[in-house]
Amino acid sequence: MSASPIEQIRQALADCTRKTVEDGALRPAGVMLVVYPKNGEYCVLLNKRTDKVEHHKGEISFPGGSMDRGDGSMLHTALRETHEEMGIRPDDVQVLGQLDDVPTISKFLISAYVGTIPYPYDFVPSKYEVAEVIEAPIEHLRCQSNRRDEIRIKNGQPENSPSFVFEGHVIFGATARVLVNFLDVLGDWTA
Repeated sequence: MSASPIEQIRQALADCTRKTVEDGALRPAGVMLVVYPKNGEYCVLLNKRTDKVEHHKGEISFPGGSMDRGDGSMLHTALRETHEEMGIRPDDVQVLGQLDDVPTISKFLISAYVGTIPYPYDFVPSKYEVAEVIEAPIEHLRCQSNRRDEIRIKNGQPENSPSFVFEGHVIFGATARVLVNFLDVLGDWTA
C-alpha cells in the first residue's frame, strides 16, 4: 500500500537537506505552511494581512510572526502565531517538517514549518491581523501560467524574485520564496 499524500510530503521534507541562515542582525520569525485536503485537492493556507498590522500591510502571507521572549523555539513561535492569526490550536497541527530559512528585505529571518490539520476546520481569523483567509490549491500554484519569475540585481548578483497569482491576489516576496521551496521539495508529488 502506498503512503498517503501527507506522509509523502513528510517524507519529501525529511529527504531534503534544509538550508539554514545564521545572521544575528535579522529578527527571528516563524511561519506555518498549513496544507490540507479540501474538495478533493490539497490546499495551502494563506491570509491577506489587514492595514492595521505593523509589517507587510495588505500583503499575502502564511500565519506567523516574530519570536517572543516566552517562545521556547521557532516552532513554538510558528504554532503560537498560527493560533493567534487563524484560531488553529497548536494541538491540532501535525508538524510534517521544516523548509529552508528565508531572510527578508524587511530584516526578518523566517523559519518555515510545514504542518497539516484535520479538515474541515473552523478557522477563527484575527480581525486585527487577517483581512481575508485564502485557501490556494497546490496544483494551481504548480501551474506555470500562475507563476511569474523576475530576475533582480541584489548586491551586484542576479536573484530570482518569484510571484504567484490566485483569485486576484499576488503572492510575492518571502511568502513566494517559501512557496517555491515547498513546491521544489514536493517535486513531482501528486495527491
